[in-house]
Amino acid sequence: MIKNDAWINKMALAGMIHPFQPALVRHVQIQGGPANQQPVISYGLSSYGYDIRLSPAEFRIFRHIPGTVVDPKNFNPENLEPSELRCDANGRYFVLPAHSYGLGVALERLAVPDNISVICIGKSTYARCGIIANLTPAEAGWRGHLTLEFSNSSSADCRIYAEEGVVQLIFFEGEPCQVSYETRRGKYQDQEERVTLAKV
Repeated sequence: MIKNDAWINKMALAGMIHPFQPALVRHVQIQGGPANQQPVISYGLSSYGYDIRLSPAEFRIFRHIPGTVVDPKNFNPENLEPSELRCDANGRYFVLPAHSYGLGVALERLAVPDNISVICIGKSTYARCGIIANLTPAEAGWRGHLTLEFSNSSSADCRIYAEEGVVQLIFFEGEPCQVSYETRRGKYQDQEERVTLAKV
């Protein structure tokens, strides 16, 4: 069963999502008083999900190194280059070049209950710009900051805004599993607010 806003709110207040925004945020306050509001790509609680934000801590882009092959069993960090966090009147952002692939990290930390699996899906605002968020699971018992994967399928460079909504989490409840991510000591447990590279 897909979990609703009331359940997500209750569980988030008990520590499942931190920091937690109990309503969908579409504008944020900027300097100069309550009349000065800036639109943002929405984040926070929705009817049947939660839109998490991209952390400003780090964003890395795959680059082509002639003669090398990306190997998930022996990942070379040199295949990724850091992206500069930029800023203008619209907010803080990273640039994902045309036809490229990048890794970011969620601002929110998750602590997934043992009877829940979470699916991370893209937001329509970014999808309309050619940005595809890779479908990512967070299994029962998983904790940490999700590493998020993005592909720019368009022929133009695209901004990805930090501290604004970037993907939606959908929570699925099932019968309690025999072995959770925590009990099997999963290799991506307790990820920090940094990009976590592929490992075996």
